[in-house]
Amino acid sequence: MSLMRLAYASEATFKAKPVEKGVEPNVARILMESRRNNARSEIVGGLYYGDDQFFQYLEGEEGAVRQLYDRIARDDRHRDVITLLEEPIEARTFTNWSMKYVPLSSDVNRFLDNEGMEAFRPSGFNRSQCEEMITLIRNSSQDGRVVSHDGGRNKRSKQSVIPKGILAGLIAAAVCLVGAMAYVSTML
Repeated sequence: MSLMRLAYASEATFKAKPVEKGVEPNVARILMESRRNNARSEIVGGLYYGDDQFFQYLEGEEGAVRQLYDRIARDDRHRDVITLLEEPIEARTFTNWSMKYVPLSSDVNRFLDNEGMEAFRPSGFNRSQCEEMITLIRNSSQDGRVVSHDGGRNKRSKQSVIPKGILAGLIAAAVCLVGAMAYVSTML
């Protein structure tokens, strides 16, 4: 059995919907199908979706990977499918994942910042960037991360440590405190 690895980029044909349970609903359906089908074909790998773009990495038996990639290229949820990396491997590196999904915008945003990129556009990745993205997916932990699925790098913001509801309450309390102090100072 000859193993291979393949990474590709594509653009989503669907309009992103609000995230449900940490994943964009169209992507969730793709993941469910991938995990079911890839387990049967013994294909492993990882997926990242951001700025309406997919980056997917696949490992497995050469015939199974090529068959899957042909199916993806014909899938009407993808357009402009481009192969970024395709080569034989000695052993799998994603042994525990039929399809790992990485909903982490912070690491990807840091990667984009380090590379001087304005948006997640994997179709333009060079080999080094492709390898870095594969490593990022392989090593990622999904705990405490935010999903990045909507378009536009310019819309990105740093993740706040304080949840929005608590932050609003703190701001309201601060405004009340300042008002009370101002009122008390007029009584002195």
